[in-house]
Amino acid sequence: MKQIFNNIFFLLVLGMIGLLPSCSKEEIGTPTLSTISPGTGPGGMLVTLQGSNLSQMRSIVFDGNNAPAGFNPNFNTDDAILFRVPDTASGGAQNIILTNIDGSVLTVPFNVVAFPNIKTSSNFDFQAGDEITFTGVNLEGVNEVKFEANNEAIEIISKSNKSLVIKMPATTLTRSKLIISNASGSTLTADEYINIDQAFQIFTDDYQNGFADGSWGDAGVRTEAAFKTGTAAASKTYAKGNWHLINFVRWGNPLEKDNDWKFLVVWVKGGSLDYDLYFGTDKSEGGHGSFNEGNKISVKANVWNYFKIPVEKLDFWKGGGGFEQLGIRIQGPDAQDETFYFDDLMFVK
Repeated sequence: MKQIFNNIFFLLVLGMIGLLPSCSKEEIGTPTLSTISPGTGPGGMLVTLQGSNLSQMRSIVFDGNNAPAGFNPNFNTDDAILFRVPDTASGGAQNIILTNIDGSVLTVPFNVVAFPNIKTSSNFDFQAGDEITFTGVNLEGVNEVKFEANNEAIEIISKSNKSLVIKMPATTLTRSKLIISNASGSTLTADEYINIDQAFQIFTDDYQNGFADGSWGDAGVRTEAAFKTGTAAASKTYAKGNWHLINFVRWGNPLEKDNDWKFLVVWVKGGSLDYDLYFGTDKSEGGHGSFNEGNKISVKANVWNYFKIPVEKLDFWKGGGGFEQLGIRIQGPDAQDETFYFDDLMFVK
């Protein structure tokens, strides 16, 4: 009796297995495409594929650089599948490779629009031969960098998806934005790049154009410490509670205003806390140690800060005639001594 029962149970199990849906390749079917919308786009764009036998897809890859596209299989049907262009996909014409659960592959042409995207720049000032490093995305395919002002080409030293290094040429340009191009198109930098050799320099690697140190307290050229460009920076230790200033002086040789000057530029490396610093000349309202709000810059702690100030906003010649002293003063510091570094202090046309 027991043997009969076991035989019956075995037959019932076989019958139930026979009723289960088969996952064979023939029943899943070969995936096919009828339409893709859109057929081109940037990272993050939603793509819709319509066709047949699409519900069992398990991977989607953009083959330009084998960038996987994330998707949720629960949102897909046999007739349509939705996914986004991955932000990591390289730019240009390529294929989307879709693979289903049994290994069947669907290949779909697509053009990824991936413009160069610059997020940071190692410097905004340059001399001939200087290298500037950009960070961002979509930089591995950059094939051209040039000045916007005159279309002059700039040498590309190295490139990867997130980094681009260029070597600046000798040029007569005073300043210009850069055009950075790849197969998808061109990007214009948000910032201008300043040619040190064409600027009126107050301090670069040393005091320039007749300027010298006339500071109150500890200040001078530092080659062994922080600098932004070249090999040296001007440094000032502002003593606790003393309201010191660093002073760039041209005794007996006043600097007259050049109406072609458009900007005062400078790099400042901050102290241990955020502080406001104040520019002023002996022809500013209140003199070169004044705290005029129009001459104020706010300096973040422990990092290099870049300032590009329109000359028209500064009161350096308000008193008439040229100035002999250009001071940068602090209120305080109240907590402790603070050391700042100054580099590439220049007037730019």
